[in-house]
Amino acid sequence: MDWNRIEGGWKQFAGKAKEQWGKLTDDDIVQINGNREQLEGKIQERYGKAKDEVRKEIDDWSGRMH
Repeated sequence: MDWNRIEGGWKQFAGKAKEQWGKLTDDDIVQINGNREQLEGKIQERYGKAKDEVRKEIDDWSGRMH
């Protein structure tokens, strides 16, 4: 899915993001507010993953969103 659609409908997708990455807090979700770079950073911070790995996870996740 086009990231602009996720960003524009973040309230809809926030729950799905939290299901995917359970270590994200409610405050993280509010701070991210649909911003992909913020999402990448928070996932890296919470899970200690490399940027490339996180980028691929987000691409896979966003590709499954309808």
